[in-house]
Amino acid sequence: MKSVDKRSEFNQICKDIKDIKIQGARNIAKQALYAYELFPTIASMRKLKSLRPTEPMLMNVLHRAEEGEGYKELLTHFDSAQKKMNEAVYEKIETGDVVMTICHSTNVVNALIYAHKKGKRFQVYNLETRPLFQGRKTAKELSNAGLDVTTFVDSAMGVAISKEQGTKHVATVMVGADALMKEGVANKIGSEVLAQIAKNEKVPFYVIADSWKYSPSKVKLEMRDFHEVWANMPQNHHIKVGNPAFELIKKKWISGIFTELGFMRYKTFLKAVSKR
Repeated sequence: MKSVDKRSEFNQICKDIKDIKIQGARNIAKQALYAYELFPTIASMRKLKSLRPTEPMLMNVLHRAEEGEGYKELLTHFDSAQKKMNEAVYEKIETGDVVMTICHSTNVVNALIYAHKKGKRFQVYNLETRPLFQGRKTAKELSNAGLDVTTFVDSAMGVAISKEQGTKHVATVMVGADALMKEGVANKIGSEVLAQIAKNEKVPFYVIADSWKYSPSKVKLEMRDFHEVWANMPQNHHIKVGNPAFELIKKKWISGIFTELGFMRYKTFLKAVSKR
């Protein structure tokens, strides 16, 4: 590939990560790693790290590349980690279950598709996840794989999980994560409310995430541009729009976590990952 073509591709990847056209912590990390492989320089590393500083997996992968781990070696981790998570999630899902989720997580989607392909027959309730509707991407991917999916607006999460208006009993809630921290898990806005409702309804709330999303320090929760919520807001009105993208799911709401290290309580996971 010509140098000019590499530069153009590198810049496009950076733009797509910055503009959230590339979504999901794993996808962001893989694309950033590929971009660094195109231009393995100090300047490009600095630029890639500046794109989404609130994504620990991105930072961890780039740090490993900076320390000399090879491109192919790092890529192998993603698939091997997903395989281990798939197998652990498969053991938790039973035929006839309803599994609920929010937003779009590659780890969650792949694990659910794996369980379906291995013969488990279950339904998925998912939330459309405003304002960018990442839940619709989840619904399409699961449906294309043959799963039975029902999408709800975010504000109907309580109804969906509590069997109030003809919905079925939700067996488990399974969500992804953008960051794993000592205090809990950062995920798409609405996730902690869902966790609290699950707790009230005595429904297990599980996280499915690669351990490379762990950050030993607090991760700033991103506040995004108000245009995502209200693109054509009236100019003559004194209206403010808040658009928090993520929130912290406190560890007390989390029943367990699936990583490539296996399934365990969140406190156990923290002990395991801190030893590495």
